[in-house]
Amino acid sequence: MTRVVTNGTNGRCDVLVVGAGIAGTQAALAAAQSGARVALASAGGTFSGSSFFAGTWGLGLIAPDGENDVDDLADAICEVGRGVADPALARVLAAGAGPAVARLQALGCELQEAGNAGERDFIPCFDRKHRSWHGLGREPYRAAMGAALAAAGVALLPHRELLDLVSNSSQDGEKCVAGAVLYDSDSNELQVVRAKAVVLATGGVGGLYSRTLTMPDVLGTAQAVALRHGARLVNPEFIQIMPGLTAPVTDVVFNERTFRYASVEGFDAPDAATLLDERGGHGPFTASLADRAVDLAVVAAGDAGAQVGYHLPERLPEFMQTYFDWFRASFGRAPPDGVRIAPYAHAPNGGIRIDAAAATGVSGLYACGECTGGMHGADRIGGLSSANGLVFGNIAGTSAAAWASGTHHTPEPTGEKDALLPCLASREAAGALARLRGLMQERCMVVRSEEGLLACLAGLHELEERFQGALEPCEDACQLAETRRAQDALLTARALATAMLARRESRGAHFRADAPDEDPAQARPTIMGLADVL
Repeated sequence: MTRVVTNGTNGRCDVLVVGAGIAGTQAALAAAQSGARVALASAGGTFSGSSFFAGTWGLGLIAPDGENDVDDLADAICEVGRGVADPALARVLAAGAGPAVARLQALGCELQEAGNAGERDFIPCFDRKHRSWHGLGREPYRAAMGAALAAAGVALLPHRELLDLVSNSSQDGEKCVAGAVLYDSDSNELQVVRAKAVVLATGGVGGLYSRTLTMPDVLGTAQAVALRHGARLVNPEFIQIMPGLTAPVTDVVFNERTFRYASVEGFDAPDAATLLDERGGHGPFTASLADRAVDLAVVAAGDAGAQVGYHLPERLPEFMQTYFDWFRASFGRAPPDGVRIAPYAHAPNGGIRIDAAAATGVSGLYACGECTGGMHGADRIGGLSSANGLVFGNIAGTSAAAWASGTHHTPEPTGEKDALLPCLASREAAGALARLRGLMQERCMVVRSEEGLLACLAGLHELEERFQGALEPCEDACQLAETRRAQDALLTARALATAMLARRESRGAHFRADAPDEDPAQARPTIMGLADVL
């Protein structure tokens, strides 16, 4: 029999947080400081996920430039969101960013400050003005938050991957989340953790693509788990596609500001200099600006990527110099020595739908960070991903602790059988994931079309049928976890492709080659539940 065990928390806690990046660690600390017994689980080590992805030189973090700037930032978020962001969540994010920065500093986390903050490179991506800009270093954050989590008594559960949620029914029939099933890769065991509330902070969907600027385990599987338990997704079609290096190294973020001093192979439009200068104002691709022509030229260069050359000034702006120094220290050469770039999947703008309290609509289930959506729209202002994790992580932890302290909890089940996964596994799991990534890379990157998206959905359906047909009884926890991982990745991938197919226009991060213009009638969010995906 597959062995099911409890963990070091004796199998139960008040709040279980899943995911140990910025959002998850913030949620765990906030819940503990609210008086809850907290466990923090993560598929990798504590302080992992895309927040700690090594292929970039640092994390930007912005906040309003004082209290008088909150309304303007909230308005800018909605403007950049192009009709699909939730104004209420945008306001929560804008208002919460300043206090979030102050909380970090109070913990002793030293933030980097710009020496020349007035340079235009410090205007955040897609934004219209300077804000309060900070650099969030991974090591200072790890040190400060590690000490804070230890002092707060948070139980750390590294190398535990979320496979499912445990749900109970109250006396009036309401479904309530009451814990989770985790796979412990160190012991090759399934673990059931009972919790009065669960917070999902598991990151985005970049791992669904062959080329990704995230950790490869960021597969969006928690989004599928949430869907299966009654949550909904918002705006899953809007995924940031970033230029990344294919040579001399791969899987490294390209500094978009350097487009202003660059030439790009295959891009020789009469107004190329103007478009490259505009393209230098934002990292992710957007269909909503004329400089999308730069990205389309990079796509046309093929898998090897487009060669980038430079004509640099004698003195580089600070933002670029920091990147060049990091690049030379990391790889022993400088970008002017020659680089190639291609599109990579990065962070999503959409995900699990939450409200201002980070609640998902499923009792006892909260979410925060890049697995969520609504506070961003078709495009996202630079530096707000970090701010989002800080702000809504704190909110989610506080809300989950408040729920856990209430009197609405359901009776404990008599055994663990309600939490067990079906003891069926497929040896096709790893192959299915590889083929899924190939489909998503081919059909759901920068250039999308009805024909391509229908082919993607057909391919995903064929993969799922082949996968389901290969299921057989199994008692090995590793194979069971691999099977559930592939099943959930397939569901999330299908949700993405379905949303991309439904949005027959080009808006922000979503480009349809067969509908290249923005349709004012579609200036609304996409909201979908499980029935919309199946």
